[in-house]
Amino acid sequence: MFDFENLDVYKKAKELNKEILRFLKENKYIDSYLRDQLRRASISMVINIAEGSGKFSKADKKNFYIIARGSVYECVSLFEIILEEKQITEDLSKDFYRKLETISKMLLGLINSQITH
Repeated sequence: MFDFENLDVYKKAKELNKEILRFLKENKYIDSYLRDQLRRASISMVINIAEGSGKFSKADKKNFYIIARGSVYECVSLFEIILEEKQITEDLSKDFYRKLETISKMLLGLINSQITH
């Protein structure tokens, strides 16, 4: 088993990625650019957690966790745009928001744990 597979944040991000991809498959009418960006950001969130856990230096780990957190922020922004375009219900948007917020907080904890004094 790889280290990242034991991380709760990885498990949550992977599950959320699955939900986002399912949402995109079920809602093909969403603008293709937004769909592509959301797909990429969601996948980036997951794979950067995995890649970061495999790095040896704390600085390298921290950098990948920061990138993963940036991808979370990108997902939040994209869902705001999709909501403004009325292509998602407010309830579903709030659900995605809560899950992304949880992952963001978990990543911040991982980032802070990599700070060397």
